[in-house]
Amino acid sequence: MKFVLGIDGGGTSCRAALATVEGTVIGRAKSGAANIRTDLTGARSNIVDAARQAFIAAGQDAELIPQTPAVLGLAGANVGTYRQQLEAILPFSISRVETDAEIALEGAVGSGDGAMAILGTGTAYMARKDGTSRAIGGWGFQVGDQGSGARIGRDLLEQTLLAHDGVRTASPLTDAMMAIFRNNPEDVVEFTTNAKPGDFGGFAPKVFEHAQKGDAVANWIVDKAVGDVEASLGALGLSDDAPLCLLGGLAPLYAPRLSARYRALLKPPLDDALGGAVQMAVRLFARPVEAAR
Repeated sequence: MKFVLGIDGGGTSCRAALATVEGTVIGRAKSGAANIRTDLTGARSNIVDAARQAFIAAGQDAELIPQTPAVLGLAGANVGTYRQQLEAILPFSISRVETDAEIALEGAVGSGDGAMAILGTGTAYMARKDGTSRAIGGWGFQVGDQGSGARIGRDLLEQTLLAHDGVRTASPLTDAMMAIFRNNPEDVVEFTTNAKPGDFGGFAPKVFEHAQKGDAVANWIVDKAVGDVEASLGALGLSDDAPLCLLGGLAPLYAPRLSARYRALLKPPLDDALGGAVQMAVRLFARPVEAAR
């Protein structure tokens, strides 16, 4: 074994990092979405593509993929048998599929106590205390993922249609959204027919942008989302001396909006989720080999 792979897959993109057995990353790559619950076949294709591109970026032969073990932290791995189904069809020498929360916590706080919140297309939370981890959320935006980009985007479309129907007062944000859909509410509905979480989540930055400008609808959506995030953080039972790391594309947008209690706990993550996958791969696959020598 020459290398290990770390892979971080979510509802928007899949990232791969090729590392030496010592944990030094030598190649990185990115491909499409890899939520294995919403699209197992598409996720598998994007995972393999990201891994292949990481080998190429490192100047290595992608034919070595079948000889390389991988740790994959993937959205959707916390429900059903998707984890086992994927492990059976991946080309790596060993495939260890974990939840995206597991690799995120590993990257953020290492092996010690602490907590993290993934705030991106989806949301997930995990805390570790005295070696025991507890996870919250990650159930998908239809029934969970409160505060996620997907839920924010869904809420925006709902509020836009309510404004169109005169149920609530329109705002510059809802007007802008109707313009995107040619001022036709039927186009909004058609969009939702085949839209994936990442498609809804693409509207989330626009909501935060308009909230900053004082848009009433945007602030209503963001305030609701912040409340949802804090409710999940509260359920983790965080210690006052343990670090809290916010991860994901929406993390910088949420951080200044959290209450003083949670802002006081915020610490920069030691590494990101992809780094956590690499660290886990080294710990699981490379170090046992080294110990045997």
